[in-house]
Amino acid sequence: MRVISGIYKRRRFDVPHTFKARPTTDFAKENLFNVLNNYIDFEDGITALDLFAGTGSISIELVSRGCDQVISVEKDPQHHAFISKVMREVKTDKCIPLRADVFKYIEKCGLQFDFIFADPPYALKELASIPDLIFQYNLLKPEGIFVLEHGKDLNFESHPCFFEHRHYGSVNFSFFRVKEQEDAQPIQ
Repeated sequence: MRVISGIYKRRRFDVPHTFKARPTTDFAKENLFNVLNNYIDFEDGITALDLFAGTGSISIELVSRGCDQVISVEKDPQHHAFISKVMREVKTDKCIPLRADVFKYIEKCGLQFDFIFADPPYALKELASIPDLIFQYNLLKPEGIFVLEHGKDLNFESHPCFFEHRHYGSVNFSFFRVKEQEDAQPIQ
């Protein structure tokens, strides 16, 4: 696992062979952040949420690029321990790795974030419901962006908060933001 940019640029972390996680490829991650840089200034007091954090590849990238706080939610104990180890190695307190079920976390969170990233297992039966849950529980700040990584079989273009889709090989990213309230027209 390699950090693409920021203060930890070019740092590598060896992911154990026993991991079940499918980390976002470096190619897809680099392109994702190239797109995100048009929308987000990561050094401007940004808070981020990394759901289904896996190896913590996105979390360390966010910290490296200057996020003030990153919460990494990962259920698997080995993966959680690896994320914690990586953050200790770089001596940062900007990332809070949580060992938790993502769906329970979403329901009880009560916080809002500037950026949310979710990389669930592509075969997860609840995957298509994740955008609705993010907006139902109001986890995204009004100007924030939510990115969902998913396989090619899903299409979110009809979702009311969807605004962009990018794909890099077999990796698909759907981008969402809070739907702008249309100005109420006075009744005549």
